[in-house]
Amino acid sequence: MPLDYEKLMALKLAPIEHSYGSKDVMLYALGVGLGQEPTDEDQLRFVYEENLQVLPSFAVVLGYSPYSFRRPEFGITWSHVVHGEHGLRLHKPIPVQGTVLGQLRILDVVDKGEDRGALIYSERAITDKASGDLLVTITQTTFCRADGGFGGPKRETLPPHAIPERAPDAVCDLPTRPEAALIYRLSGDINPLHVEPAFAKAAGYPRPILHGLASFSVAGHALLKTMCGYDPDRLSAISCRFSAPVYPGETIRTEMWRDGKVVSFRCRVVERNVIAINYGRAEVT
Repeated sequence: MPLDYEKLMALKLAPIEHSYGSKDVMLYALGVGLGQEPTDEDQLRFVYEENLQVLPSFAVVLGYSPYSFRRPEFGITWSHVVHGEHGLRLHKPIPVQGTVLGQLRILDVVDKGEDRGALIYSERAITDKASGDLLVTITQTTFCRADGGFGGPKRETLPPHAIPERAPDAVCDLPTRPEAALIYRLSGDINPLHVEPAFAKAAGYPRPILHGLASFSVAGHALLKTMCGYDPDRLSAISCRFSAPVYPGETIRTEMWRDGKVVSFRCRVVERNVIAINYGRAEVT
């Protein structure tokens, strides 16, 4: 069954209501690696209820369901789907607790051609239920590797953000915990790829991999630490492309180039010298 372009573009979803509290904020921060040095008071602010602050990347787990368009009638070969790109833009600070609404919509579906796959572009608007204020806009590119050639549009895709050719202006190494995926999944992404060895091997990996959005959040931590002095209000946008998996326990090295308010970045797995995140772009003040 080929991918059904018309059905995907016509998809209308009810908003997802999501209530969370301080424990969810702290659990998420622990899952992406904060608190490994208990005497680091900058990190302690994100994992301890006293004067608790929210990591900007916490937005990626709000108002979200991994099964929003995982339906047989869409004709997507889910065994060959990967998370291609992700981005977030913060419009207002995320409260420590509250109830939000996540509204997902499909922006476009591009046919790259037979044997080249298809791209699904989607957007999720996260609003505060009580006030109606828009808090965050999330963008995502889903790469359907086995679903090209369905007869849909073959529009040109936008080029990725260019990484400067000069040496990085700053580098930040952050280790991930060996049990990082087991902690991170408690924030909502329960895909067995990140926990079951047999499932991971069947998917072509020697062992369970870290969630892509956990790696994304480690990059966000590096930007927050290095470019913003751990002040969440100074980081307003992050986007990137995923290029290789990270295994829990590996060290993620974020290389950063600052040009005014724009920080270009990429992430390298130190132990294997592999680029895991590329074409990164952030906005800071």
